[in-house]
Amino acid sequence: MKKVLVVVAILVAAAACGAGTGGGAGSTTSQYGGPNPQTGAGQPSKSVGQPNGTTAGGGTTLPNDTVPALSGPPVIRQAQLSLTVGSGAFDSKLAQVRNLVESEGGYIAGTDAQAGPSTNPQDSTIRTGVINFMVPAAHFDATIDQLTGVGKVQSEHITGTDVSAQYVDLKARLANAEAQHQAMLALLTRAQNINDIIAVQNQIGQITAQIEQLKGQIKYLDDNTSYSSIAVTLTESGAPTQTAQRSDSWGFATALNDAAHNFVTTIDYAVTALGAVGPFIVLFLLGLLVWRRRRAPQPKHA
Repeated sequence: MKKVLVVVAILVAAAACGAGTGGGAGSTTSQYGGPNPQTGAGQPSKSVGQPNGTTAGGGTTLPNDTVPALSGPPVIRQAQLSLTVGSGAFDSKLAQVRNLVESEGGYIAGTDAQAGPSTNPQDSTIRTGVINFMVPAAHFDATIDQLTGVGKVQSEHITGTDVSAQYVDLKARLANAEAQHQAMLALLTRAQNINDIIAVQNQIGQITAQIEQLKGQIKYLDDNTSYSSIAVTLTESGAPTQTAQRSDSWGFATALNDAAHNFVTTIDYAVTALGAVGPFIVLFLLGLLVWRRRRAPQPKHA
C-alpha cells in the first residue's frame, strides 16, 4: 500500500506541476495582455497596508477612493530630490510639501529635521531636513513637477525597475504550489497508516510555507508598484558674508602681500629643514668634540 501511495503522489505532483505552470503563466499573460496591465497585476484598491484609511506617517488619513490604475508593465519607481529654500522659509516649505503629499493621496513615511551652522552673521543656524513619503504611482510625475516649485532644485535622481518578469514568475510558482497543495490534501485522504499520514502532512506543511512566502513576495511587488517612494531634502540657503574689496590698480599692495607670504614660507621651510637635520648636527658636533679630546696631547707628569 505504501508503494502505491508513493506512485500516486508522484503522478499527482507531476500532473499538478504541468497544470499549475501552464495555468499560472497563461492567466498572468492574459492580465498583462489586456488594456489595463497594471490593474491585472493585482494592484491594491486602497492604501497599502493601512487599514481604515490610516497611515503610519504620523496620523495622516488617506482617502478611501481607489488608487488610479497605470497602463504598461508594473514598475517600482523611486526619486530623491534636493531643494534649497529661502532663509527662514524652512517651516513653511516643509508644510507645503506635507500638504502636497496629502493632496496627491500619499502618506508621510518619516521626517528628519535639524539645525546647522550658517554663513549669515545675523542668523547663527540654518534648518535642513529630509522628508520621505509615498504617493500613488499614477501621481508620481505630477508630484515631482510640483516639488520643483517648492525651492531651487540642486539635484534630482529618479530610478525605475521593471518587475514584469518577476511578477509573472511568482504568479506561476504560486499556482503550481497551490495545485500541489490540493493534490497532497487529496492524497492525505487515501493514506492508510500513520507513517504515510505523517509523511504527507510534512509535505503539506512545506508547500504551505512556500505558498505564504510567494504571496508575501507578490504583495511586496503590488505595494511598491502601486505606490512610489520619494525622498526630499530641504535646506535653507545661508546668505554669504559680505567682504570689502579694496582696489589695487597698481598692484603694489598685492606685491607686498605676496612678498610677505613668500618670506614667511621660506622661514617655514628653513625651520622645518632644521628640525629634520638638527639631531644629526648635534650628534656630529658631539662626535667631533670627543675625537678632538682623544687626539689632544696628554700632560707629562714630573
